[in-house]
Amino acid sequence: QVQLVESGGGLVQPGGSLRLSCAASGSMFRFSAMDWYRQAPGKQRELVATIDSSGNTNYADSVKGRFTISRDNGKKTVYLQMNSLKPEDTAAYYCHQPQSVFVSHDTWGQGTQVTVSS
Repeated sequence: QVQLVESGGGLVQPGGSLRLSCAASGSMFRFSAMDWYRQAPGKQRELVATIDSSGNTNYADSVKGRFTISRDNGKKTVYLQMNSLKPEDTAAYYCHQPQSVFVSHDTWGQGTQVTVSS
């Protein structure tokens, strides 16, 4: 069974940067799309960024130009580089591997908290 472990969250001032990492187990990582979601208190979980197995990326409008998703298949790790952080980016961030022909189940990480505050 695939496991996803996020790291890299923390407290940062507005305008600052953080890099989140998500380490995956399992042998199908390189064939899988990977996503980052976030959920702020009292709000629904929202899709932040996606990267497919070829490295093509998509972003929510709210983070375009500030966030970058990337992957290292050799390390089975997906990253989310977050720059120019705003207070409204404060949320728990979750790594997600969607079900596909290569992966039998949707898998979520445990989440990592990002707090943007002065």
